[in-house]
Formats: sequence, C-alpha cells, structure tokens
Amino acid sequence: MTLGLLESGAADRSFATRSEVIAANGMAATSQPLATQTALAILQAGGNAVDAAIAANAVQGLLEPTGCGVGGDLFAIVWDAKSQTLRGLNASGRSPRSLKLDFFKQKGLSAIPPLGPLPVSVPGCVDGWFELHAKFGRLPMKRLLAPAIDYAILGAPLSPIIAGEMNAAAATYRDFPGFAETYMPLGRMPRAGERFKNPRLARTYQALVEGGRDAFYKGAIAREIARHMAAHGGFITEEDLTLHKSEWVEPVSTTYRGHTVWELPPNGQGIAALQMLNILEGYDVRAMGFGSAEYIHAFVEAKKLAFEDRARHYADPAFAKLPVARLISKPYAQERRKLVQPDKAANQFPAGDFPGNDTIYLTTADSQGNMVSLIQSNFRGFGSGVVPGELGFVLQDRGELFTLQQGHPNVYAPGKRPFHTIIPAFVTREGKPWLSFGVMGGDMQPQGHVQVLVNLIDFGMSLQAAGDAPRIRHSGSSDPTGSRMTDGGVVWLEPGPSADMVAALEKKGHRVRVQKGGYGGYQAILRDEGQKVYHGASESRKDGHAAGY
Repeated sequence: MTLGLLESGAADRSFATRSEVIAANGMAATSQPLATQTALAILQAGGNAVDAAIAANAVQGLLEPTGCGVGGDLFAIVWDAKSQTLRGLNASGRSPRSLKLDFFKQKGLSAIPPLGPLPVSVPGCVDGWFELHAKFGRLPMKRLLAPAIDYAILGAPLSPIIAGEMNAAAATYRDFPGFAETYMPLGRMPRAGERFKNPRLARTYQALVEGGRDAFYKGAIAREIARHMAAHGGFITEEDLTLHKSEWVEPVSTTYRGHTVWELPPNGQGIAALQMLNILEGYDVRAMGFGSAEYIHAFVEAKKLAFEDRARHYADPAFAKLPVARLISKPYAQERRKLVQPDKAANQFPAGDFPGNDTIYLTTADSQGNMVSLIQSNFRGFGSGVVPGELGFVLQDRGELFTLQQGHPNVYAPGKRPFHTIIPAFVTREGKPWLSFGVMGGDMQPQGHVQVLVNLIDFGMSLQAAGDAPRIRHSGSSDPTGSRMTDGGVVWLEPGPSADMVAALEKKGHRVRVQKGGYGGYQAILRDEGQKVYHGASESRKDGHAAGY
C-alpha cells in the first residue's frame, strides 16, 4: 500500500517536477529566483561559494523578509576544498544580559510570548557573514552586497509564494512601530510581480560596506537597536550587541548505509536527524517501500523517540553539559529502537536518561570544489515584528524557544543562546563531499533531512525527486519549551495517499490528516566526484530554483 508507482524508478519519474540542473563550474540553489541569479553572477565574477552564499542571503533579506534578514541568526557548514575538511559556524545570538528569569515570573508568564520585544535575542546574521568572509571570502564585501543594495533602491518584483506570505502576515504585524513604513509603503503589502523597495535596508547594507561588522554591533546601528528596544519595553542593549560573537564549531556525524551525515551540535536541533537515521538504519526501509504504512510508522516512531530527547536535552552547551556523543551513537539507537512496537503507535516515549517557523536555506558550490550549506532565519516569518528605527529589518523572536521551567537545560538565562530550529546539513562519502542540502520549516527540518536522505539512499530517487516526493510531518508537543507529547500527536500527509494506506496507519493507532502546506522547502547540490560536476535541485513548494554554469 503506497503513495505511487514504485517499480524501478517509476516513483522517481512521477515525483520530479523538473529536471536537475547539472553544471561543471559552479552551482547555486535558493528559494528566491533573483537570489539564485545573484549567487551565480558572483561565481562567474570570480567569487567562491562563500561569496555567493553571502550575496544571495543579502538579496533574500530584502526579497524574502518573511523568512530571513539581518535581524535574525545564521548557521553554516562549509566544505573547504583546500584542506578537504568541513567547518561549522554557529552565528546565533544570545539573550539580553539585563533580562532575568524572575521578570517573567513577576509578569505571571508561563512562556515567553512570540511577538514584541520580550522574545528578541541578539541578531547573529551579520557577524556570521563577516566570519565566513574573513575565513573563506575572495571578493570584497562591497561587491557581495552591491546587488542587494541596488535591488533595495531600485526595487525588484516579488515572487508569488513570498508575496502571498507577506500579505498573509500583514494583519499580524502592521501595527508594530515602523513595520508598515518599511514593508507596506503604499498602505498595503506589495503583490506578486510588483516592485518592492526598501531604501532603509539599502542604507543599512551600505553601512556594512563602509564600516564592516562593527557598524552593526558597535556603531550607529547598534545604538538605534538599543534605543528602539528601550523605548518599547525591550532589553537588548548596546553592550549585548558589542559582546556578541559567532562560534566556529566541529560538525558532528553518524553513518547511514555507507554515507556520513553531518549536522551542527546544539543549541540547534540537527542531531535529531542523526538520531532518527540511526533508528531507521535498523529497518529494511527499501523493502517497506516508499509511502507504505510500514515505512511511515517506522519513520514517525523514530521521530517521536528523537524529539523526546530533543525536548529534554538540547540547549546551549555553554550552560549545560549535553550528552551529544551518546545521543547520536549506534548503541543508544539500538536501545531506543526496542521501544517501538511494529503494530502500535506510541502516545508517549520516555526521553533517554543520562547521568551526571519560517526560514531560508541556500547552498552554493564553486569550481574549486568548495561547497556551502547555509540557513538563516527570523523564526516566525517576520520574527518579533519589532522594526528598529529606520533600519529596514525586523528583529528575530528566537527567545520564544526558551523554557521558563527551572532546572531544564533550555531554561531562560541572561546571555544564553536559545534552542534553535534552523539546521544546515552535509553528507560525505569516503571522505569526499557528496551532498549539501537543507529543508526549511521549524520542527519539519530534521524530519525533512531524514526523508530526503531515505529517498536518495533507500529508494534511489534523483536529487530533484527526493525533494519533490510527498512528505510526512509528525506534529506533537514534545519541545524544548518544556511541553511533553502525551497523545501520540498527528501524522500529516501531503495530498494523494490511498485510503488503504491511511486506514492501515489508523489501525496502528495513528491520527492521520491530509494537508497541502507545512512541509518545508528544500534545496540541494550533489557533487559527482567522478565526473567533476554538480547536480542542483530546488523543489516546487517554493519560488526558487537551482542554476549553474
């Protein structure tokens, strides 16, 4: 009982919405067409993969503000062709040092609100750009930000999905000070195909060209952010911005059927994908068949197990000792797999016991073999809704993901990085780069990472079909804000499943719903080492595309 025709490649052909892009000299895949073209132009002008990623991200901050911007955070994994190694960058910001846990208790809050000044943490994107550029960049930052500055001044047409998201968000955010002036200059959101200008953001980008990262964290921009926050009940200060710094980290990995899968360690949720893969490796997934009730059941139960650990153990490692090595180990997965019943969905799993919503993802590759896996986000679309002064961007609301539960590793504390949902991914084979990819969408991200890899490795799909194939999303309440799943959650399926398959899942105790949206967005670049070419893919759920030369 499956979702489609699964005879030798038939599923692959039925799912792919377009052909992969194949090119030898460079490749870019983003969720915004003009960002992809910007990255490609940078590569053709002599820039490398890091240069292209920064330039594309800057364009997306303008033309995809529902997903990203310089008021948000950034994570990246870079394959450095010269040293033949992977480098990880955690460019996430920390909570205000002047905001104490007792404040929330005094206000009678049981959770940090999603909008307004209270969930705002220090934005790490700009420092992330300059860290990446200092270590790997080739072209000057002036050249990298020039396309975004030009688009911001002259205006660029909005693509359809992004325009729809902006218009849907208008009612929620329009009354925040400065928001309508920045994003609704005509009294409404621009529509698809209409030119969108943001001269305020152009001035902010130009300040970065002239003053570097310090223009943002120590100069006039920092003063304006701090002033605006103080005027509207916020806590981010100039000191918080001045003290901010990114962290270079070692990616962590597990193996899955001969492939080494790399993620960044917490405070992100990347290791949840590694935990899920370790559990699924114990099943004959290929024999189950794509879209079968047996496969979906195994996948959902693996997700539940991993997310119970995510809710209990993932946090800022500077504030808690995290059992990462144990969590992503094969013996631990074997123990956890024993809890799964083949014919019964679990309402709740125990977390392992150890002693002692919107985002953009992009990937780029260059002629030297460098590859970048980069993800960047405001969190909830337009983030907190707080638009500082006339700077042209919103501040993120990542602080919402702290818990207020005393004793929890992810409990709020001053100067602490919150649990993070955004995760870039990378895969190597025999020590060589094979795949740079990501899937956007909050809790969907590790679930999407696993499904893409299973589609590629177990079901033999092409790079394009692996992202276009119908997805599964399990939702429950096991999250790092302290909630636990007690009712088994809901299995969401994209339209098209057979009635027999749904009935088989329900017989196992799953609550199944069919819904069109909410399954993330995928970009990927695959390296064919034998032919020395790249394959690029960008799925049809977003506006963007892959392009190479």
